[in-house]
Amino acid sequence: MDKLFKAAQVAINNCLAVKKGESVLVITDYPQRKIGYAFWEAAKEAGSEAMLLEILPRSSNGEEPPSAVAKFMKDFDILIIPTSKSMSHTKARREACAGKSRCVTLPGIIEDTMERTLNADYHEIAKRSIKVAELVNQGKTAKVTTPAGTNITMSIEGRECEADTGLVHKPGDFSNLPAGEAYIAPVEGTANGIIMVDGSMIGKVKKPIKIVVKDGFATEISGDKSAKELEEMLERFGQPGRNVAELGIGTNHKAQIVGSVLEDEKVMGTVHMALGDNQSMGGKVSVQSHLDGILLKPTLWIDDKKIMEDGVLKI
Repeated sequence: MDKLFKAAQVAINNCLAVKKGESVLVITDYPQRKIGYAFWEAAKEAGSEAMLLEILPRSSNGEEPPSAVAKFMKDFDILIIPTSKSMSHTKARREACAGKSRCVTLPGIIEDTMERTLNADYHEIAKRSIKVAELVNQGKTAKVTTPAGTNITMSIEGRECEADTGLVHKPGDFSNLPAGEAYIAPVEGTANGIIMVDGSMIGKVKKPIKIVVKDGFATEISGDKSAKELEEMLERFGQPGRNVAELGIGTNHKAQIVGSVLEDEKVMGTVHMALGDNQSMGGKVSVQSHLDGILLKPTLWIDDKKIMEDGVLKI
């Protein structure tokens, strides 16, 4: 059996629990067509009313799909979205989930990631992710340091840390696949310090990208050509694109740093911080951009409790 189809089958049966007769819409684009097709085949085999829709690739993570597609999405029980740019942080996705749809997005997923990580034990990952989220929710301030020089603090007071479990069984449920993180939107305007992205951001990082953060926004970005590329990507979104949007903690033991943020941000023992939109995670900034940077061997404090030390979870 084709490995890609087998991985799609695991996701259809375990992560999404697709039932006979449910309506499933797979939205894909040209770079992800092969993966989109594998999901459509697996959904069809599960006895669902499966449809496959190919859109033109978007130009940034968080850019909305065509409005006709956004309307169409609301009519389905299940949405599976392997596209080259992320639709996780779009109004279209949020509104579909606010209706009855349950949804998984797989932005930029590569075949190797799909074959290797979708057959992980998501019940184990879910347990770990929920435990981490509970610990984060006990505090008001988060602080992250890394050997590369990250040193940043932020308020998380009044914000809810969510667990991305990969188990999408109820109407309105949403997850990335592969899943495996706990994530929270820091309070806008409260993050201060330095982020040194040494894992990946726009592909694997050769030389760390240094991001200086002042009062919740990235004010300076420096490093090699990756830093320049990041600066260029952020340019058209103005200040909202520089908002410190997310603090995330990876909890997937099968994930590896491969240069694809979708998998990289799930690696157990990493922390990621994102710039841009945080509305999908309970924040106030809505912008058609969300970019994650992965930090290696982090130490994470929630108030004065260390929940991760040098990349090892203390749970």
